[in-house]
Amino acid sequence: MLGSGHKLPRDASMPYTLGPKSAPAAIPFNMRGRDTTVVRIPLKSAKHHFGTATARGTRPYNEDTDQAGTIDMPAFAKRPPMSLIHPGNQKYAEVTPADSSFGDPQIFYFAVFDGHGGNQCSQFLKDELHGYIEEASFVLGLQSSLGKKKPGRKPAEGKPGTEKPAAPERSAEDVVAEESGPPILDEEEPEPGTDGSGASEEIKHAPAIQGANPIPTRVRNVSAAVKKLQELVDEYRFTVAGYFRRFHPVNFHLDPTDDPTAPQVSIETVLEYAFLRADLDFVVAQARKPDPDDATASEAPYNADEILGAPHATPLGHQIGGKARFKGGSTGSVALLSTPTPMPYWHPAAHATLLIAHVGDTRIVLCETATGKPIPVTSDHHPTTPTESKRLRRYAPAGSMVSGDSFGEERIAGLANSRAFGDMEFKRVGVSAEPEVTRLDMSPAQYSFLVLCSDGVSSTLSDQEIVDVIKEARTPEQGARDVVNFATEVSKNGDNATCSVVRLGGWERRSEGGTGSLGTKEFRDARRAEALDPRSRKR
Repeated sequence: MLGSGHKLPRDASMPYTLGPKSAPAAIPFNMRGRDTTVVRIPLKSAKHHFGTATARGTRPYNEDTDQAGTIDMPAFAKRPPMSLIHPGNQKYAEVTPADSSFGDPQIFYFAVFDGHGGNQCSQFLKDELHGYIEEASFVLGLQSSLGKKKPGRKPAEGKPGTEKPAAPERSAEDVVAEESGPPILDEEEPEPGTDGSGASEEIKHAPAIQGANPIPTRVRNVSAAVKKLQELVDEYRFTVAGYFRRFHPVNFHLDPTDDPTAPQVSIETVLEYAFLRADLDFVVAQARKPDPDDATASEAPYNADEILGAPHATPLGHQIGGKARFKGGSTGSVALLSTPTPMPYWHPAAHATLLIAHVGDTRIVLCETATGKPIPVTSDHHPTTPTESKRLRRYAPAGSMVSGDSFGEERIAGLANSRAFGDMEFKRVGVSAEPEVTRLDMSPAQYSFLVLCSDGVSSTLSDQEIVDVIKEARTPEQGARDVVNFATEVSKNGDNATCSVVRLGGWERRSEGGTGSLGTKEFRDARRAEALDPRSRKR
């Protein structure tokens, strides 16, 4: 019987079954069929797929923040393999993309920020950093790694695979491109420069000049990106100076030539630009505010002779800090997940690409399904680490600022982290927000889950203890809560503790590898018993 809310005919309401002539013998996991139902739920409410927990410990307030959701930017996932379906069955081989203005599957964003000196910087990063990444991908003209067509071009109606798409309107730029020959593009890549290319208006709407020798579209996009990158570097040199006078970001080296092998705009370039842009905006905004600790200095902005006007407007419109100058900062780790098909990244048969951008001593760890061991994908940015020591000692004044504290740990101008957002008083000696970017292509069910945590967790628990606690949990939400509770119980310094757990394809097999969660269980039980024993003394 048809219910009151049922408006479908009987044949459409019956379950879809494969027949001899209805479809191939089997539809691959990454292809949608008529029996597939798409369910959209808020990520933060999906406790079986994502969970986060935080605690202030014994501190008077919590300076940690975290963020999770989807962001609107081109995909950076590795191209999927060719489908094994016969070309004649095109309508079953097609994949309908998820809702995205770029025509790509959704990109998921996870982040943890650990503030110091207050929570103004970490709260700013929570509210705005993902907006900076979206804006950077548009301004720099990032192209999809999947070769998707730009939004706005709709295929012709009719039977799939038979009609040719309607020819778009020819602009002056198209005429110039035809006269100068085909642009340098990959075979499966759409022609950029029409929507969201990041090129300047002068370049996008340049008139056709008789006898001119125009640059191909993609090269023009790279030229515009090079200009934006150089502008940001120049702002650092003239606004902050010091360390940044010889500042050369690792991922900013682009060659605006017609060489097809030259570096193009990559997701690594976008992330580094977004991190540095957000950091500079925060520092400049604080420099223009009165100093609450010095009544005489509040009459003029910090470095008044070098501030070049108001800070860049935040993408999402949030205010940058409070009314008074904030001299603290924040560390942070960001994880981006991109899939080549609309199949969710937590599906056991899904391929995915993980991109990590990291600053400071927050940590991101993967749990390998086959072995059950933690795979750290970030390293702490402390003055004692070889890469950071080499970077800082290239600049003599910064090297002289590195000294040991009473515990024997080296610090730069009193800071434990050599990379951080904010910390305006220490920018000149090399405390930078340059992210360490890592890319990882994940095979189906290769990893069980992803963990993001602040140093209140990572400085108290080992990576193996963290993943073993999560293995015993039924859901990622419970796993995040158990990690924070355990870290708070056994902590000796009472630092803020934050943990986020992201389910991956091997979640159901998380206890199969190695010894499961038993490897550290005896040691964890002993630590908990000692912490709860009133006769034991916490230091």
